[in-house]
Amino acid sequence: MGSVLIARTTAFCWTKAMDSPTSIGKVSNTPATRFRIGSLTKQFTAVCILLLEERGKLRLDDPIKNYLPDAPAAWEKITFFHLLTHSSGIPDLLAFPEIAVAQQNPATPAELVAYFRDKPLEFQPGSNTRYSNSGFILLGYLIEKISGQSYAEFLQKNIFDPLGMADTGYDSTAVCDRPSRPRLRHRPAGIRPGCLYRHDQTFLGGGLYSTTHDLLHWQRQLYEGKLLQPASLKKMTTPTKHGPGLGIGVGFKPRKAYLYEGRIAGFASHLAYYPETKTSVIVLGNLDDDVGRATSSPNSPPWRSAKPWSCRRSGRPSRCPRRNSPNTPVIIRSRRRSR
Repeated sequence: MGSVLIARTTAFCWTKAMDSPTSIGKVSNTPATRFRIGSLTKQFTAVCILLLEERGKLRLDDPIKNYLPDAPAAWEKITFFHLLTHSSGIPDLLAFPEIAVAQQNPATPAELVAYFRDKPLEFQPGSNTRYSNSGFILLGYLIEKISGQSYAEFLQKNIFDPLGMADTGYDSTAVCDRPSRPRLRHRPAGIRPGCLYRHDQTFLGGGLYSTTHDLLHWQRQLYEGKLLQPASLKKMTTPTKHGPGLGIGVGFKPRKAYLYEGRIAGFASHLAYYPETKTSVIVLGNLDDDVGRATSSPNSPPWRSAKPWSCRRSGRPSRCPRRNSPNTPVIIRSRRRSR
């Protein structure tokens, strides 16, 4: 059902991969198994924005209309900071009824933005916080326009290649072109295959896959200051007045921690880093209720999982319509490169 890794400082502590007795498919999980990481993608997006700021391409307090001349009038006061902290007021496109069918079809970043560009804001920018995948999809669209590269190319050149993350990538395959294990979901009748939908629909909100070992390397390089300048890392890890940092959550009880979780069509994930002891806790699963029950606080957004071992069942309904064969395992093709 997943893979777990716990490590402190430079020491490797413990890792284990597990399968359910009722697992579907013939591929067993191992510590090297690639899993879709869902909303953990958002912290990579935040780092992309901070890298562009370091290079003088933007400022976090810039209105996004400066980079989108055709932005609707309602977005006039929205800044990059608002998008990164879920405080823009733009509604989450995954809450739209029409998105369930749309997820089955290919979509460009501009087409994804079109789903929500004319929707009214839920609140004035900066006045509240409400979780919104739309904001990070819009950030992805802006990254592509400002950098002149696709999101996948920008990640590869600026993060994955420099850090040697050979088992992490942007899942641009059509209709889940076969990742590393079958994706599974709890159903009233028991564990069943998860649904299929195109991952270009998740884009910057949740389009990456990775392994526990790659994510450990990511955390060490990021939080030990080897990727961002100190000022940028401080911005990322400082909680805002409404809660989250930039692409991550910041918890303080019982000790300071940078936390987030992800969930996407049969996959779930949890990522925690405790800076005082340099301890990483990484949980990736191909059973989407499994990691959620193991790592989340009740009724909390992904950045507020400050009690990573408390229990709950996910109340989030599946928005994926049944289409194609649900019995097809999803396999991410290996991209071997030298580290």
